[in-house]
Amino acid sequence: MVENRPFRDFMAYLTLALGIVIVVFPVYLAIMASTFDAATIINGNMPLLPGDQAAVNYPRALFYGGVHAREPVGMMMFNSMIMALGIAIGKILISVLSAYAVVYFKFPFRKTAFWVIFITLMLPVEVRIYPTYKIVADLGMLDTYTGLVLPLIASATGTLLFRQFFMTIPDELLEASKIDGAGPFRFFKDTLLPLSMTTIAALFVIQFIYGWNQYLWPLLITTQSSMQTIVIGIKKMITTTDALTEWQIAMTTAVLAMVPPVLVVVFMQRLFVKGLVETEK
Repeated sequence: MVENRPFRDFMAYLTLALGIVIVVFPVYLAIMASTFDAATIINGNMPLLPGDQAAVNYPRALFYGGVHAREPVGMMMFNSMIMALGIAIGKILISVLSAYAVVYFKFPFRKTAFWVIFITLMLPVEVRIYPTYKIVADLGMLDTYTGLVLPLIASATGTLLFRQFFMTIPDELLEASKIDGAGPFRFFKDTLLPLSMTTIAALFVIQFIYGWNQYLWPLLITTQSSMQTIVIGIKKMITTTDALTEWQIAMTTAVLAMVPPVLVVVFMQRLFVKGLVETEK
């Protein structure tokens, strides 16, 4: 019997609605600000309805940039896309292969190797930033896509996620593959990868957003404006000097920066949720 508690249901929905308003209102405000000119935003009387400058602000931001952004937003979004895709794909490849080796191959210190990988979760980029930067600089990878992506593609979280999933796969599948004459690579390609698609999708969404939102690492290794990512571009548009900030371009850039992560989450939502909550594979 389901107990009817209308007051508790009302409070739950009210709390949820308030949370949505708190999260969505700044986004809505940025979208509205991107449709006005600078004077309307600066005077503090910006309406909460769309303006008539969207057709001017968005093309200008995408193809020309603002006064303080020496590169157009389209170029910055391209750099961020390369970085986010490279990090997401690289983390998935390394994680799935390392988890496969830890689970299905018998070698000395196998568990020790896994725990060494797991311990690296306590060493974020900020902790190892100097030695990582030194290596990248010595290898001549400053202001390159390789330098943006390569140091960030190792993922202990992804290895743990795939390891836990592989351990739920029945041993009978491995035995059946051996009977069919399948080697380790064929078993991995024909059996494990198809079963891992929801896990791969969930990890891709998480790591894509992680790569897209990176600020500290690209700030350190990019000295050319043509290599800056969109997160850095937004920061440079908001000046702290006497120069006038072009808030309409900054807000337009912020809105454009939200589009790719939102599209990734929307189009991969079903696989993303399934990969996180499904327990029986």
